[in-house]
Amino acid sequence: MPEFSNFGPLGIFLAIGAIGFIFLLISLVVGDLFDSFGFETGLDGGTDGHGLLDSRVISVFVTSFGGFGAIGIQMGLSMVASSLMALAGGIVLGGLVSLFARFLYKQQSSSSVATAQMVGRTAQVIVSIAPGNLGQISCRVGEERIEKLARSRDNMEIKAGAMVRVEEVAGDSVIVTPYNDKY
Repeated sequence: MPEFSNFGPLGIFLAIGAIGFIFLLISLVVGDLFDSFGFETGLDGGTDGHGLLDSRVISVFVTSFGGFGAIGIQMGLSMVASSLMALAGGIVLGGLVSLFARFLYKQQSSSSVATAQMVGRTAQVIVSIAPGNLGQISCRVGEERIEKLARSRDNMEIKAGAMVRVEEVAGDSVIVTPYNDKY
């Protein structure tokens, strides 16, 4: 059995910091541990998507608490003063991690373009559309070029290189008509 009576305040703070650091490493590999194990905290952070009780924030708080407490003991502060210093350091660093995570979450965007955004646009046939069969078109939506399977509305042949108008979405493909001056 280990002897815990010689385990002083410095050892306690270092152990707290080590446990927090191990928790941090695990959460960096696995992701948010609360989500991974299905724990529902009920404090999901609202619309920004970053939770108040995110496991990475908590692990940074615990690691910082242990580290700042150990620094306080090494500086000769009392246990109470070291604990207050540890609490302040943990709150500050945990808060910074939380703010940074919220910032990163807000920067996320999706570059995917919904197929429905192609309807009404002009596209170019890149693989000929044979009567009753599929071909392929290429359409530019914003800064993104989308290639989709396509079929002709009137089951007519449309050769590669021809310009078409996307009329509707039909599952994984689109329905097109040859482009002419009336559009």
